[in-house]
Amino acid sequence: MNGSLNIKSMNLYNNVDRIFNELNEIGKSDSDNLSIKDLTKFDQFHYHGTDAIDIAIDLLEINSNSKILDVGSGIGGPARYIASKTGAKVTAIELQSDQNNLASNLTNRCGLATKVNHLCGDILDYDFKGQKFDAVVSWLTLYHITNHKILLTKLNDLLNLNGFFYTEDITSRVDLSDAELKDIEKEIYGKHLPSFDKYISNLEHNGFSVISSEDMSNSWTEFTKTRIKTYNSEKDRNIRVHGKEVVESLDSFYNFVGQYFSNGKLGGIRIAAKKL
Repeated sequence: MNGSLNIKSMNLYNNVDRIFNELNEIGKSDSDNLSIKDLTKFDQFHYHGTDAIDIAIDLLEINSNSKILDVGSGIGGPARYIASKTGAKVTAIELQSDQNNLASNLTNRCGLATKVNHLCGDILDYDFKGQKFDAVVSWLTLYHITNHKILLTKLNDLLNLNGFFYTEDITSRVDLSDAELKDIEKEIYGKHLPSFDKYISNLEHNGFSVISSEDMSNSWTEFTKTRIKTYNSEKDRNIRVHGKEVVESLDSFYNFVGQYFSNGKLGGIRIAAKKL
């Protein structure tokens, strides 16, 4: 993943241990056992939370026999939810060591260490030692990776025959200026922002047959608007729980994303494909 050290320019990926503040707020110490329900409000960094994951579970027919690879797994929210709900074995790979370490901690405390295997590494060059998966899933991660031809070749190779690829990812809705691209790279580490149609074409030219695609732009625009309003309405509470620095950092991130969705420049895609 190109320029991985710069990914921390994205404020969402800083102060990730803020989740402990939220857990303390509901009476959980830093070592208490946890349930999935304790975490789902805080450990889903994508849009529409576990509702989005349920769509993937149903579409890909994930069950207790499934072996799933979650790319860009963050602090482990989707991986834990999939494992808990379906009994599937999930391998979760995350580039950032602080997120990966936190993910492993939370997974252990949920009693899911036998179901979710956390790996810290770059998907482009990680050696899976011949391991294959029934599905590769990813939420709001792949737009961080510049070369999707290399990425899709790697993911295709990791799939079993007739395996599935599923992602929710960010797209561009207009031709972006150089200044806009620079800002997007800094604020959300956007490195690959094809149009909706180009995203589909890229998959079809790199070993996949698209079985389902949905333009999420309007839905995510409304989601990001509501997120800003909710966060602003709870500002005093959030400062008390997290401190001013964390709140201002997230506020800046939420506002930037909301602006670029609302002005029609960024959009989103939900897409499922099958290995050819």
